[in-house]
Amino acid sequence: MPADVWHLLGAGSIGSLAAHRLLQSGYQVRSINRQQTAQQRTLRWPDGRQHTFSLPAATLDEPIDRLLLAVKAGDTRAALQPLVARLHPTAVILRLQNGMGSLDEVALPAALQIFHLVTTDGAWRNGEQVHVVAESQTLIGAADSTVKRLPSWFEVLQPHWPSLQWCQDIERAQWRKLAVNAVINPLTALHRCLNGELLDGAERQQQMAALAAEVDQVLSMRYPDWPMDTLARSCDIAAQTAANTSSMLADVLAGRRTEWRYINGYLLEQAKRSGLSLPAHQSLTHRL
Repeated sequence: MPADVWHLLGAGSIGSLAAHRLLQSGYQVRSINRQQTAQQRTLRWPDGRQHTFSLPAATLDEPIDRLLLAVKAGDTRAALQPLVARLHPTAVILRLQNGMGSLDEVALPAALQIFHLVTTDGAWRNGEQVHVVAESQTLIGAADSTVKRLPSWFEVLQPHWPSLQWCQDIERAQWRKLAVNAVINPLTALHRCLNGELLDGAERQQQMAALAAEVDQVLSMRYPDWPMDTLARSCDIAAQTAANTSSMLADVLAGRRTEWRYINGYLLEQAKRSGLSLPAHQSLTHRL
């Protein structure tokens, strides 16, 4: 398979936006999907711009050298495991998912190159239409923190991806995003409310404070210099995205399995390993 080909697993809203940026960078993108059919997408921006493109389908036996993994975290094992035999031993996986820990469930070649992508971009999809809500900061870094050299594909992609930056400590960036998601996502799902409505009333603000304090407790043990700012950042993001529906609430309303296991569940696992109890998160889990 030529090095200029990326395979996309998960042509949802953010996956489709990422595929557009790969295409703009001159790469070919092939979609891996059950129907084995080409997928057409039209991106629409708030300023009226739009762009339509088609993603040809990958064949069943096509070898994979570069894979953009953008399925829901809970679907990773079922979607990725059948592809392992097709992965080149030193293939690149660029993981574009909420939460942490999804790749722990898949037996992957030891020499595989894994990179994580942490983004604050926002988009939602309705059929073939993808509505881009925000294009903000995006960080990419290697799962192996000893990797110092920028991969060649990153340098090709960077000019075509707004605010794309290399991050040497991508795990910490993942934790910073998970910290806020662990506060906002489950509470919006519990109260069936928009992000900004978490700031309405003392009860919800007290719940945010309790969850955030427990997040900071776990992460201060992992990072001695952790700034203990999860509540402040959660309130800021809830205000900035006041009219947004969180991904967890969207899953609940659609009757889909949520990504709780890879957000709050992952946090609880790490707390258990450190001998910590998180009563606010445990109570919320039971209520959800």
